[in-house]
Amino acid sequence: MEGTARRRQHPGAAGAQPGASFLQARHGPIKADEAAGTAPFHLDLWFYFTLQNWVLDFGRPIAMIDSFELLYYYDEYLGHSMWYVPFFLILFMYFSGCFTPTEAESSLPGAALLLVVPSGLYYWYLVTEGQIFILFIFTFFAMLALVLHQKRKRLFLDSNGLFLFYSFALTLLLVAMWVTWLWNDPVLRKKYPGVIYVPEPWAFYTLHVSSRH
Repeated sequence: MEGTARRRQHPGAAGAQPGASFLQARHGPIKADEAAGTAPFHLDLWFYFTLQNWVLDFGRPIAMIDSFELLYYYDEYLGHSMWYVPFFLILFMYFSGCFTPTEAESSLPGAALLLVVPSGLYYWYLVTEGQIFILFIFTFFAMLALVLHQKRKRLFLDSNGLFLFYSFALTLLLVAMWVTWLWNDPVLRKKYPGVIYVPEPWAFYTLHVSSRH
């Protein structure tokens, strides 16, 4: 009886070892990668995203020649709501997933630093020319509040989150410098009489640069 019991237990024990080895082989490396891996900076994503922003936004005025009135209405009124609100919402949703529990991963590589300037400059143009300062500042403060909230949980921005946050911070600085520079301009003050004074670059060019030629 004892020998039979041993023979019955032996196959089960032998069978448990391959199963355990399979589970260890399947899940063990994943946990090790999660513990030791770092979130890579998505250079290709941010480079092409910045490039297409510049190309599409500056190529749009060229496409507006032959159908101006219809496209002007779409661009100035309907287009702002249809494009900018989902655009910043998607950016914020992406930003909310750019956190890591490892503080060592919260740094920017050199390639990201080079892209911060053109990225921030584009968002400055977007905010000023598109007259969406309220939407931008609301998104930026929401990002800042999320960073402070996640910091309490010991979660830090990864390289992609830092890139987006620094781009927005640079944009805010550029907008502040732009408004300060044109604060006492009488012509633009008359053109933008509202409480929020953010002149459009194209209006500045039309009134002060092209008029001199």
